[in-house]
Amino acid sequence: MTTLMALTRKPWIWSFVAAFLVWFVTILFTGGASTLGLSQAALTFAAFSIVVGIGQMFVITLGPGNIDLCVPATMTLAGTVSLKFMDGQDSMIVFGLLVAIAVGAAVGIGNYALIKLLRIPPIIATLSMSFIVQSTAIWTNRGLRIKPPEILASFTTETTLGVPNVAILALILSLLAYVLLQRTVYGRWAAAIGQSINAARMAGIPVDGVRFATYVLCAVLAAICGYLLASFSGGAALNMGQEYLLMSIAVVVIGGTAVAGGDSNVAGIWGASLFMFLVVSMLNTYGFGAGIRLVMTGLIIIGVIVVAGGRSLRNR
Repeated sequence: MTTLMALTRKPWIWSFVAAFLVWFVTILFTGGASTLGLSQAALTFAAFSIVVGIGQMFVITLGPGNIDLCVPATMTLAGTVSLKFMDGQDSMIVFGLLVAIAVGAAVGIGNYALIKLLRIPPIIATLSMSFIVQSTAIWTNRGLRIKPPEILASFTTETTLGVPNVAILALILSLLAYVLLQRTVYGRWAAAIGQSINAARMAGIPVDGVRFATYVLCAVLAAICGYLLASFSGGAALNMGQEYLLMSIAVVVIGGTAVAGGDSNVAGIWGASLFMFLVVSMLNTYGFGAGIRLVMTGLIIIGVIVVAGGRSLRNR
């Protein structure tokens, strides 16, 4: 009982509770016929949100004002360029991944260069960079839709022991992110910067180095997600990353990471990502139109945040 009470004090647990309730209601409505299919679909599509959400979480952990609005453009460019380099050849899969990572690293470096050298707010710097990156993706794509290598396409769309492969990859990246945040000096430094950047500087923490590494890490994760999503979708589209702009932020906030910085949660991103997909799936099941779905989704998200935030405040 004590353990249960302690668990309810964690803001991130409510994203899992909300996801389970939505899943349960949807299953009831379909009479249980879609249990396996819905569960696998939720894990599959949530995996992409989880990968970009982890990257955004690292950035938001750095404190107020830190956010990466270049995530969708980075996904598009990385997916497009990596597919062009692979050219449908199975032997080029690893090289294509390396190309995607290189694209992400370049974008991350560009993001922080604008922030540091021009001394402009991250939200403006990353938004400006997104226009440059998206334009580069348009120029690179030129209306072509190159198919991914067959082995890679099969891997991203298939399951292992009933669990989608992309969800397994997301889990591996999540575990690595957890270790990085909780078990390394970098994680402690990032949290300290988020709590007070001035205090971090006085404590001798290399603030600029940590922020630089964080923006590069966020862009690299977005690029990896673009690589996987393009392979899963059968090709890179110029709008493939569009929905992940707000999604990458929403799953971080709903998942219990403090918007003010200094406090992050990897597990909560899973609950939030599953919740976001399941809400849309439930509303589709009930036959709501697009406009009503958006309104209902917004209201449900607000409700979850209010419940989680209220519980958090009462237990401080």
